[in-house]
Amino acid sequence: MTDEDRKLLVLARGAMARAESMTGAAVRDLDGRTYAGAAIDRAALRLSALQVALATAISSGAPGFEAAVLVGRDDQATDPGLELLRELTPSAPAYAAQPGSEILTPIEGAP
Repeated sequence: MTDEDRKLLVLARGAMARAESMTGAAVRDLDGRTYAGAAIDRAALRLSALQVALATAISSGAPGFEAAVLVGRDDQATDPGLELLRELTPSAPAYAAQPGSEILTPIEGAP
């Protein structure tokens, strides 16, 4: 794991903790800026942590993405944010980690 990927892991965990959420995500754009998010599960709005992180990045003008990290106990391979990541930057790898683990695992089916 590179230092930059480790930073994404820390940011994803931080977003998860702040929001008291079961999942967190962080992305790094092509300019090296990072964005994090936690899942939103409300009656009027339901977004995965990765969707939140990507939406934050897109609204800030991110031109594309270098990598994404998802943290949580859910099946990260089914995260709806992966489709958006592939649409925006098909070559960007996505990694998963369990909440207490330092190991990043490539998400099967992700670029």
